[in-house]
Amino acid sequence: MALFTIGDLHLPLGIDKPMDIFGGKWTNYVERIADNWQTNVKNNDVVVIPGDFSWATYLEQTYKDFEFLNKLNGTKILLKGNHDYWWTTLNKLNKFIAENGFEDIYFLHNNSYKYGGTAICGTRGWMHPHWENVTEDDIKIFNREAARLKISLDSARDYSEIYVFTHYPPMSLNLEENDFVKTMRQYPVTKCVYGHLHSHSHRNAVNKTVGGIEYMLVSGDYIDFNPVKLIEEDR
Repeated sequence: MALFTIGDLHLPLGIDKPMDIFGGKWTNYVERIADNWQTNVKNNDVVVIPGDFSWATYLEQTYKDFEFLNKLNGTKILLKGNHDYWWTTLNKLNKFIAENGFEDIYFLHNNSYKYGGTAICGTRGWMHPHWENVTEDDIKIFNREAARLKISLDSARDYSEIYVFTHYPPMSLNLEENDFVKTMRQYPVTKCVYGHLHSHSHRNAVNKTVGGIEYMLVSGDYIDFNPVKLIEEDR
């Protein structure tokens, strides 16, 4: 049994919006996702997808994307990305999954899940308050997302180790403190996995341990659409 992660699948199966236009890294990416996933992930594994799962605008447009995901091995846990416009209330998401017979697909939103002795927590995140062109509305969203992270972390207080998954990078290259980082440090968080960064933005990734937390970028095009194994346990 293993815990994997891969972000930013940007599946276009419900609408005509393939990512191939963004360069060679995205050529045949849907087929590559399936091949790599099925080669490495087994049915008793868990895969966390930290945002930007589907290009769909409305939930009903995601059917083919979820059908694709449902056929892949393992249990899948999704959280919201900035392009997941289809995302709605947790009740509606769970109802959609149940009504369409999709199995082992769950959503990370103001809650947490467990993998052995490790808790899986997280939220979407948002633009850092000190980034360029950040507005007052952006700061409000960032603060709301930090509060959602705390709700998720509070639901996992019984765990001695926590992995946090976000869509937006939780810190910038200058490693400055912000409410996301300060919140994580109040809990036994050892790893923070994120996506969102593509192409030339990969240079802005923080891929190292800072303050006892390991930060890791797992955008699909950054990891060549090959799910990254985080934990493996004998069961």
